[in-house]
Amino acid sequence: MPPATDPQPGPATGPRTAAARPGATAPETAASGRALPQEALEIASGYAFTGPALDLGALLWDGQCLPDVQIRIPLPMLNRHGLVAGATGTGKTKTLQLIAEQLSAQGVPVFLADIKGDISGISAPGAPAARVQGRAQDVHQEWTPNGFPAEFYALGGMGHGIPVRATITSFGPVLLSKVLQLNQTQEQSLGLIFHYADQKGLELVDLKDLRAVVAFLTSDEGRQELKGIGGLSTATAGVILRSLTAFEAQGMSPFFGEPEFDTSELLRTAADGRGVVSVLELPEVQDKPQLFSTFLMWLLADLFHDLPEVGDADKPKLVFFFDEAHLLFDDASKAFLDSITQTVRLIRSKGVGVFFVTQTPKDVPGDVLAQLGNRVQHALRAFTPDDQKALKATVKTFPDSAYDLEEDLTVLGTGEAVVTVLSEKGAPTPVAVTRLRAPQSLMGPVDATALDRAVTSSPLYGRYAQAVDRESAYERLAEAKASGGTSGGGAKGPDEMRDQRERRPKEQPSVVEQVVGSGMFKSLARSIGTQIGREITRSLFGTARRRR
Repeated sequence: MPPATDPQPGPATGPRTAAARPGATAPETAASGRALPQEALEIASGYAFTGPALDLGALLWDGQCLPDVQIRIPLPMLNRHGLVAGATGTGKTKTLQLIAEQLSAQGVPVFLADIKGDISGISAPGAPAARVQGRAQDVHQEWTPNGFPAEFYALGGMGHGIPVRATITSFGPVLLSKVLQLNQTQEQSLGLIFHYADQKGLELVDLKDLRAVVAFLTSDEGRQELKGIGGLSTATAGVILRSLTAFEAQGMSPFFGEPEFDTSELLRTAADGRGVVSVLELPEVQDKPQLFSTFLMWLLADLFHDLPEVGDADKPKLVFFFDEAHLLFDDASKAFLDSITQTVRLIRSKGVGVFFVTQTPKDVPGDVLAQLGNRVQHALRAFTPDDQKALKATVKTFPDSAYDLEEDLTVLGTGEAVVTVLSEKGAPTPVAVTRLRAPQSLMGPVDATALDRAVTSSPLYGRYAQAVDRESAYERLAEAKASGGTSGGGAKGPDEMRDQRERRPKEQPSVVEQVVGSGMFKSLARSIGTQIGREITRSLFGTARRRR
C-alpha cells in the first residue's frame, strides 16, 4: 500500500513511492519558481554529469514527472555493461531503441538482436503521434523524427538480411555443444574431436565436415585413432554423430559455412560519423532459441579475440545488446558459464559494452549480474508466489533508496523504469524511477520491401550473400576412402593420405606447398580465417583465433 499522506510539508518520514498517493499535493518544479523536494534534489545531483551522456528521461516522484531532473548515463560508462529487464509489454524494446539511437548519434556502433522483428524501424524516421508528443512534453524532450544508419543481418540468410555464417572450426566445441544440447561428458568428447581434426589438418567448415570426421572416428579404420586422442569412447562419438545428423535434418546447415562473417563489420561508422546500428533479424529462427542465443555469444567471443586492449576510453567501440538473455544461460554447462563470465569481465577493457535483456535479474547468473553496472528495470508482475519471490529478489539488487521499490515495480506504466547507473567516477547513482523518452525512429518494423532493398543495396551483401563450399574435411576424407587401402583393403586414414600426397609429384607446386612441404595444408592455406599450422590455437569457448 502507498504510505499515508504527510500531514504537512517537510522532510519525508518514511519510504516514498513513485505512485501517486491519495490526497498528495503535486510537487512544484524549479521551472515554476518553487524548489524541488529535497529527495528529488539529491537524486538530481547524482545525475548531474559534466561529460557526454545519454538522456534516458525525467524523474518520477509521488506520481508526478519532474522534467527538470533529467536521468542520464555517462557515455564512457556504457562499456561497464548493463541490464534491461521487465515483464513482457513494459517497454524494454523501446528502451533498447532509445539507447541505440543516442549511441549512434554520438558515433558509437551498436548491435541489436531483433527477436520479434520490430526493431528494423530504427532505420526510418518516427511517425508523429499524440502519445509521442505527450511523452516528449512530459520529459522536456525536443522530439524530431529521425532514422539512423543500419545494416540488417540474418543467421544463415534465413529471413531478411545479409547472411551471417560461422565455420565449425571457429565456432568451437563449447558453443557447438550448447547448440547440440550435449551433456558435460559429450562436450569434453567433442573437444577431443576438434583437437584431433586440428592436429590432422582436417578443416571443419560446415556440418558435413564435422559429421565426416566423427563418422571416420567411429569406423573400423578410425577406431585406432580414438586411442591417440584421450580415450574417446565409441558410444559417445556415436551420440555426437546422431546429434549432428538430427541437427542437420532440422535445416541448420545454412548457419555454418563460408564466407564466414567478419565481426569487425559491427564496428563501422557511417560517412556522417554516426555509429552503424547492426540489426540481426531473428524472427525466422524464433523456434530455435538455443541456436540464436549461442550464435550471439559467438559474435561476442569472436570480437573478444580480435580487439586490442584499450582500457578506459572516452566512449565504447561497440555496445552489444543481448536480447532474451535467459536462453543463453538455460541448461548451460559450468564450462560454458565460466567462459561467459570471463568474456564479460574482460571485454570491457577492449571497449565493448554488453547489455543483457531479459525479464528479471534472476535470469542472469550472479557472477555475470555483479558486472552489470547500469540497470534499467521495467515493471514486474506479482501474480504468483514465484513472481513475488522474483520481485523481492529484484529489489535486493538495487542500492538503498527513498522509494518503496517493491510497490513501485508493480505499478510502473509502459515506458517507465527504475534506473541506477554508474557515475563518471564509477560509483552507483541514486535509484531513480524514470519516465523514459520516446525514440525518434519508427517504433515498429519497416516495410518488407524497403528492408529487402536496404539489404541488397548494402556493400556487404556481395561479400556474404553467396555461400561457398570448398575442399575441407568432408572432401579430404571422401577422397581418402575412395582411394582404398594398401594393406587389408581398408581406406587410408588422414595421415596415410597426407603421406601419399607428399609423395605425389607436382608439376607446378604452389608457393604455400613449397614452404610447408605438405599437400595436407593446401586447404588450410586457402582459408583466410584459419591459421596455417598443425594445430589451431583456441581460446575462450574453444573458438579459434583468426587472422584478419
